[in-house]
Amino acid sequence: MKRTQLVSQGSIARMLQAANDAIQRRNFREAAEILERASRLDPGNPGILMQSGSACGRHYDYAAAERCFEKAVRLASRKAEALAAAGQLCSDFANYEMAEHYLRRAVEQNGATPEMKVRLAEVYERLRRLPEAAALVERVLQRDNTFGPALFLQAKLDRQANRLEQAESRLRELAAKSEPSLCVRSWYELGGVLDKQKRYDEAMSAFLVAKSLLRPQSAGPIAQLQTVRGRLKTMQAALSAELFQRWFDGGQALAPIRRLALLGGHPRSGTTLLEKVVDSHPDIISAEETPIFHDEACSPLTQGMMENASTLSVAESATADTLRQSRERYFETMGMFLGQPIGNRLLLDKNPSLTFMIPILVRVFPEIKFLIALRDPRDVVLSCFMLPLVPLNQTAAAYLSLESTVEEYTALMGVWRTVAPLMKNAWLEVRYEDMVNDLESVARRALDFLGVSWDPAVLKFDEHARQTVVRSPTYADVTRPVFKTAIARWRNYRKYLEPHLPRLEPFVKAFGYE
Repeated sequence: MKRTQLVSQGSIARMLQAANDAIQRRNFREAAEILERASRLDPGNPGILMQSGSACGRHYDYAAAERCFEKAVRLASRKAEALAAAGQLCSDFANYEMAEHYLRRAVEQNGATPEMKVRLAEVYERLRRLPEAAALVERVLQRDNTFGPALFLQAKLDRQANRLEQAESRLRELAAKSEPSLCVRSWYELGGVLDKQKRYDEAMSAFLVAKSLLRPQSAGPIAQLQTVRGRLKTMQAALSAELFQRWFDGGQALAPIRRLALLGGHPRSGTTLLEKVVDSHPDIISAEETPIFHDEACSPLTQGMMENASTLSVAESATADTLRQSRERYFETMGMFLGQPIGNRLLLDKNPSLTFMIPILVRVFPEIKFLIALRDPRDVVLSCFMLPLVPLNQTAAAYLSLESTVEEYTALMGVWRTVAPLMKNAWLEVRYEDMVNDLESVARRALDFLGVSWDPAVLKFDEHARQTVVRSPTYADVTRPVFKTAIARWRNYRKYLEPHLPRLEPFVKAFGYE
């Protein structure tokens, strides 16, 4: 049957291009509105509905996303493929519960492929439903014991269960003969297995092989990274105490005052552990590593500005009305993301990447507090270098070598060291090592700083974490009680870090790690 279409294909193509342009600008709200109009004009097109669901999901309107996906599935002639596509899109916007819902239905369909089953198993692993993940992987391998994605996930599950010899054997075989992406992931995972076995030289060799395989595609991401670092240096040079004072004083015109704190620092500095501790308090609600501030509060400030306008000129040009709109959009979207009203609770935005944007945060939210996680810079650099970021993007490009990883650390934490003495905003540094050694004292200090009363529930953070979805790469670790094995790991790799230690030395001294 020919589907109903109310306008020409050319008109719809122009709408889809406009939606794609909005997505490239990360304006998912606009993209969702355009795609909704396109779907009304071509209601029998499941492809448009899938794109609309993706845009809604990336704008955190999960109910609208589900409506779009359900309509697309009803229209699709191949149900398993449509359900699997919806599940993958849900994974892409990090709603793993929705992803499980669609992928499980896909696997139950006739025509379900091994790829679909492994995708579902990956979601189970992400949700820490490890027995279900293992059972599904076993089903796939019973039909085809050479299927690479299933073998890789089995090796990953072996590592988590401490079956290290089995994991190593599988990963070495995969690294030798897999397609490029899986090969890179296998080398990264093998590095983690070897590190866990205290075979440090072999582990470093595995990580270096993974980096070498990614490097040929790195020119574009590295160029983007260098542009961002250049703009960052320009911004730092222009900061002053007078500027922060003026923005801080401007908060009187931006009522109502919000209860808001940023949990920042550098990635792999214990931010996820600190967040789960603090988020266990009933008067605090946290959001984990979302781009909401950038997309909903910061980007609108650039409208009407020259493309190469400096960060500070954008902030300085913002009117009180524009800032109030950014504030409202931010809290409204945060509520959508969290799936519940924030109410009078303190909102903790846990996002190490926003440490780069502290000046803009102060401009939009002069009342904001800053809770900064610290960890021995040498451990941070090593941990970031080992982080398996695939496929390659701007973030992953920063960690392609130890030298670049050190440069990224000094850039981000250099921002913090620059702004901390200039700001009027309240801030507190919390050391990961102190949390590990005396969690209660650190938790009391952090809660007091945030202005909430003591609650012993925060000491059972691991129980709380098991009841929530953790989006950080450390999702598996944070569900365990505090452990000390991550302290001073860098010493195992001293000879590799040695050439870069002089650049880290100022931060080692400043943060008290001499």
